[in-house]
Amino acid sequence: MRPAHIALAALVAAVWGVNFVVIEIGLGHFPPLLFSALRFLAAALPAVFLVGRPKVAWKWILGVGLVLGVAKFGLLFIGMDLGAPAGLSSLVLQVQAVFTALFAFALLGERPGGVRAAGMAIALAGIAVAAVDEGTSGPLAGFLLVIGAAVCWGVSNVLTRKASPPDALNFMVWVSAVPVLPLLALSLLVEGPERDLAALRGLDWAGLGVIAYVAWAVTVFGFGAWGWLLRRYPASSVAPFSLLVPVFGMSAAALFLGEGISGPRWCAAALLVGGVALTSLWRGSPSPVPPAATPAEREAVPPDPLPGDGPSAGLSDGPSGRPSGARSGAPSGGPASGR
Repeated sequence: MRPAHIALAALVAAVWGVNFVVIEIGLGHFPPLLFSALRFLAAALPAVFLVGRPKVAWKWILGVGLVLGVAKFGLLFIGMDLGAPAGLSSLVLQVQAVFTALFAFALLGERPGGVRAAGMAIALAGIAVAAVDEGTSGPLAGFLLVIGAAVCWGVSNVLTRKASPPDALNFMVWVSAVPVLPLLALSLLVEGPERDLAALRGLDWAGLGVIAYVAWAVTVFGFGAWGWLLRRYPASSVAPFSLLVPVFGMSAAALFLGEGISGPRWCAAALLVGGVALTSLWRGSPSPVPPAATPAEREAVPPDPLPGDGPSAGLSDGPSGRPSGARSGAPSGGPASGR
């Protein structure tokens, strides 16, 4: 890769990593489901009028939009709102590579091979270490919801692979239009119209900046640049840069939110990143069921820009002064209450 393109790939990883800190800030302005809906609304409009008609069947756009937009980001935002740390969330979400391989084996018949299976086992060991650490030092419920978000991301990756979109940006813009109404409906039912209206009435420049970042910088720029790189270089050259996302995410969370990184969390990070690297980057002799694959199918599915969007809260008090897992105006209750 040319140096300028290496810098671009690293910049996209940085944008996606910092996104988790921006989400944490945004959750101080909006209920999680409303925040997710506004993010997709801003990503879809006016872009749907600029990218042209969808280039894949509507069933794939609807399927990915519901699984990725509603399920994955709904779980991620609620989990982070319940107290899952931003840095840890950026790390844990990378286990989506393991779930993608598992679903691809179950649904597409793609055998992972011995080395990739070992990588999945190592990554899952990292998740176990992180779960033990989080269970003793932070809110376990939020952590489990982030794991659920990674599972949904894995399902959406398999659906995207089946869809084989020729234009990643066109596909993601149309996918972004799907979750808006379902998320708004869920927000009204779960978070309540009064809370949503209060958040919208209190909208300020900081809130607008958060929405602009997660919608345009993360989705439009991030996915557009990533897709542009994948059209010019082999996926095996571009995909490793996605492993920088948790590096930037954990560093940004430590720098801007004051999140500490414990010894067990360093251990979990090493296991998870190493396992994901083996799972995602090993170039063995895969045996996919389809006898022939299109060029788009041979491309690795790029990470969701919405890492979550899509696709997180500190363990200790951050600059906002709020304690772990708490946010201003948050009613008591579990995920159903939104905060």
